[in-house]
Amino acid sequence: MQDCFVRTEEFRSVVPWLSATLPVSFAALEQEAMAEQVPSDWLGLSGRVCVVTGGGGGIGRATALSFAQAGGRVAAIDLDERGLEVTREELARLGAEHVIARCDTSDVESVTSASATIEQLLGPCQVLVNTAAVLRPGALDTLSLAEWNAVLAVNLTGYFVCAQVFGRQMRVHRRGSLVHVASIAGSHAQGQSGAYSVSKAAVIMLSRQLANEWGPHGIRSNVVSPGMVITPMSQAFYDTPGVPERRAAVVPMRRVGMPQDMADAILFLASDRASYVNGDEITVDGGYANMLMNLVPRPGFE
Repeated sequence: MQDCFVRTEEFRSVVPWLSATLPVSFAALEQEAMAEQVPSDWLGLSGRVCVVTGGGGGIGRATALSFAQAGGRVAAIDLDERGLEVTREELARLGAEHVIARCDTSDVESVTSASATIEQLLGPCQVLVNTAAVLRPGALDTLSLAEWNAVLAVNLTGYFVCAQVFGRQMRVHRRGSLVHVASIAGSHAQGQSGAYSVSKAAVIMLSRQLANEWGPHGIRSNVVSPGMVITPMSQAFYDTPGVPERRAAVVPMRRVGMPQDMADAILFLASDRASYVNGDEITVDGGYANMLMNLVPRPGFE
């Protein structure tokens, strides 16, 4: 980021009114960021306290490990205690300043308790990544209210609760980044999937509203929307003979995504390299969502 600041100073010299129009705090923030930047820390995540929900497996675990590899101090939270133990073992190989905590992200008291523990052990949260999610099949004409609410509780309310609780720590320090994992199903209705698509569409709007309200406090909020990706939640699909090949065939990249593909995009949005990206969404699907016109017969254009 240092070269960015150098160019800013050069621009000030070319455009004299720039110094007068920029807030005084802007220059202070520049100096602060430059002082904290480690030359080899391209993402600027070294030493940051990064909280990952759903850290017991899949995209959550891949993200937690990626943060640790980037020098972050990681807290992985999940209801899956077995999965958390595996994450703990893998984090331990990457350093000592990492913690795990059992947490029901849909419950305010559980999240508040986990937040206090993490702050005591690692410090205030600087990055929050919401990945915890559930998928329950069902057609809307027969879906029970209990099933509807169960999905929304984890996939939407949990994201709100975690953003609110961990966001309080960010607001005190006027700095932070939130990344929420939604889905291409949030923009493309996925039939027979109960409340899943609805919940993911709501996550996208939740992130935009957080960006709107919290941007003035130095906090960014963005979304990563995966396409087809192999995770514990989707593993059963890919265990079915022929399904992996059929799914890969409809993706321009001719492969199905892996958790690390999502983690790479999440780290970018969480990092200083995305410091002016706010309220946005990155679709990570190998180009699948752009394949609509390929479904239309066009004789002579095969």
